[in-house]
Amino acid sequence: MALTTLSFDTPDALTSAFAEDLVSILKTGIKTRGRASLVVSGGRTPLALFKQLSETDIEWDKVDITLADERWVEEGHEASNTSLVKANLIQNKASAAHFVELKSDVADASEGVNAAEKAIASMSQPFDALILGMGEDGHTASLFPCSEQVNDGLSMNSGRTCIAVQPTTAPHQRISLTLPALLNSRHIFLHLTGDKKKQVLLDALDNATEAQKPITAVVNRAPVTLMWAP
Repeated sequence: MALTTLSFDTPDALTSAFAEDLVSILKTGIKTRGRASLVVSGGRTPLALFKQLSETDIEWDKVDITLADERWVEEGHEASNTSLVKANLIQNKASAAHFVELKSDVADASEGVNAAEKAIASMSQPFDALILGMGEDGHTASLFPCSEQVNDGLSMNSGRTCIAVQPTTAPHQRISLTLPALLNSRHIFLHLTGDKKKQVLLDALDNATEAQKPITAVVNRAPVTLMWAP
């Protein structure tokens, strides 16, 4: 296990430092490989980070951005991570970035897996940076401990980069990057705020199996930087 914790006094201080780190990583990717790739997560926690990134000066036309997971809802739905990213990150200077969508027009997420994998394959990999969140049940991306698909999503031998998921404790069918796809990243960050989330993480790492708390599967296999503020 390789977890490095960077703690900040306030969420604003975390946002500023995190944005600076990500800009440096993306600039390095562009300079060394011609393009850079960024995988983000939805939710409320990264909104300030997205807005700050959107106003930074980098060659955004050479940056590909995708999601670690997406709910199988139409764009414009309040639960759509795609809508959230487009409204908060793919704005201002970052409007020139190329957004790689996981959601397609088919009715069922399981029918959209191949198209999502094809889209992901178009991106520069390993991903330059991955930003994960974590739920209070220990899920990350849409690798939910309550789902029948959790072991398939955590398998290191499936050969898949995406998986369709149906949580039993959360609404909406999902599509998620699998554990091997998430680990295929040069820099992995876990972005959390609040004492409760941090304690969930620490308890998971001490007491849970990977299927019980999927976030542990990431931390067990790769260097992860926890970006945390109260």
